[in-house]
Amino acid sequence: MSGISPPKRQFRGIWLATVANLDWPSRPGLSPAAQRAELRGWLDLARRLRCNAVVVQVRPAADALWPSPYEPWSAVLTGGQGGHPGYDPLGFLVTEAHARNLELHAWFNPYRIANHAAPERLVADHPARRNPDWVVAYAGRLYYDPGIPAVRSFAQDAMLDAVTRYDIDAVHWDDYFYPYPVAGEAFADHATFARYGAGFGSVEAWRRHNVDRLVEQMSGRLRAVKPWVRFGISPFGIWRNATTDPLGSRTAGLQSYDAIHADTRHWVREQWIDYVAPQLYWHLGHPAADYAELVRWWSEVVAGTTVELIVGQSTYRAGAAGQDPAWQDPAELSRHLHLHRAYPQVRGDLQFSAKDVRADRLGAVSRLVAEHYSRPALAPVAAGRGGTPAPGTVPPPPTVTAAVRTPTGVRLDWLPVPGSTPTAYAVYRLAGTDAADQTALDDARHLLATVRATGAGDSFADATAAAGSAYTYLVTALDRQHRESPPGPARVLTAGSDAFSVIVDNGTPGGFTASAAWGTSSWSAGRYGADYRFTTAQPVSDPAWFTVTVPATGNYRVEVWHPAAAGYHPGAPHLVQTTTGLVTRPVDQRADGGRWRELGVFPLAAGRRPVVGVSRWAPAGGHIIADAVRLTRVP
Repeated sequence: MSGISPPKRQFRGIWLATVANLDWPSRPGLSPAAQRAELRGWLDLARRLRCNAVVVQVRPAADALWPSPYEPWSAVLTGGQGGHPGYDPLGFLVTEAHARNLELHAWFNPYRIANHAAPERLVADHPARRNPDWVVAYAGRLYYDPGIPAVRSFAQDAMLDAVTRYDIDAVHWDDYFYPYPVAGEAFADHATFARYGAGFGSVEAWRRHNVDRLVEQMSGRLRAVKPWVRFGISPFGIWRNATTDPLGSRTAGLQSYDAIHADTRHWVREQWIDYVAPQLYWHLGHPAADYAELVRWWSEVVAGTTVELIVGQSTYRAGAAGQDPAWQDPAELSRHLHLHRAYPQVRGDLQFSAKDVRADRLGAVSRLVAEHYSRPALAPVAAGRGGTPAPGTVPPPPTVTAAVRTPTGVRLDWLPVPGSTPTAYAVYRLAGTDAADQTALDDARHLLATVRATGAGDSFADATAAAGSAYTYLVTALDRQHRESPPGPARVLTAGSDAFSVIVDNGTPGGFTASAAWGTSSWSAGRYGADYRFTTAQPVSDPAWFTVTVPATGNYRVEVWHPAAAGYHPGAPHLVQTTTGLVTRPVDQRADGGRWRELGVFPLAAGRRPVVGVSRWAPAGGHIIADAVRLTRVP
């Protein structure tokens, strides 16, 4: 099974928890330099494992990892709540994650105030001390009361402050809404229920309503502030058991609908969220909560909606002492992802947590990566919350300006189309020099890397290129919703060569122009790419032009590709814009089609312009074809 190519689009993420210094910082009070170094290490790990996202806890307990006007600095940074850490952790995190082309999902906890029950231990100006009527002590901890409308508004305001000030990619919540029940303890919100619960038959129904309103309101406010920022929730893995509700899963575990008043199925069906990442923290065949059953159930829940299903994985169980025997098998995690192949609704995975990913007990993580993350992956395209299309448009493809062999591989350089603002690029490599069929880009085995856009020229070093081998490189542009452009002109390295070479097809965006007199056809099997253009000979100045970015003034071999047929023209005029003027070369298009045909070597000037044209000005004699051109620099 390890030989199966992974999907080209797959969410791959790691949870990085800060509460109680679970993952980062490793302990409170580290210097700013040490904290930044640790954070870089976690991000490097995610990139090394070919992840494309990190989910980092930035509001662990009614506090903040940024200079919030609403809440104090988190104690996990300095050891004392309200202590300035000497830098902006969230700002640093955004910059460093994006530099590695990792999405940053900012993880917030809406209602937890503290993992103790002593309000006096909070800083003096803490909102919970200024508003003691907002606070409920339960099971040795402090929580905001979700039933108070002002609390819901405040929590949203505090989280949206980070959204408006930072370039985060998603807002992420976990499963902490009302606290998990503790035997013998009651959540003391009955006075709140008496004040706000009119019309509800039970306190439980009212509590679910309160959580629903938080989710729905945050969804709407997020869309109004930054519609491109996604909204994801990672709930407890069981909604309800089928023995309680026929809509539930065939399980026998705690029911989040009843226990913590989280109607997660409702949020998905209403499409208030962009993705749901249920915590399916059980093994395959678990007697009370079979992983396979829960994947089936959640797949059915998201079916027919725009909500993506991302599965939360219990990486912390793999190889850990005291876990069920199934977790002592290094293949358990990998089997989960093999199962996903049968459920197209599953769009990826999220590993909890970072320290367990790094520990790699039993080699379970290494096995998962080898069998499922062997190639880079693009994140799934964001469909848009609630059926509303995600904002933005697909950027135009970039132009590869150079591909040069180096002692360590091949270096690619490219430029975006002026005025375009891509978020990232995808780099593809195909073996050989004539393999530029765009359908090949659907195969994840050809995806070489993803690169974050800098706003100017970008580059990538292909350290896996074999010396002297022939390759075709293609680069596409992506927007922040992960929509992908067609590839720009191919850059070809012939065997043993390091010369500049570029292919421009008639279908290359920005690379081909022709009047309405030029039709489009895919009739001939000898075409290059999906189709070609054709017209009839006429004594008119109406050439089709191929536009190329010539990297430097010099001599270039110019080749053309066309299909051949008896009804094509015996002397189709081809034009080359040289440094000394326009040169015309006739091409007999009745024969020798389906391959590169050389027009000659010509001096060309540096810059982007129409370089090769196909003219209609010829005696009658058959269709004139414009399909593709290739330029290669020669010594």
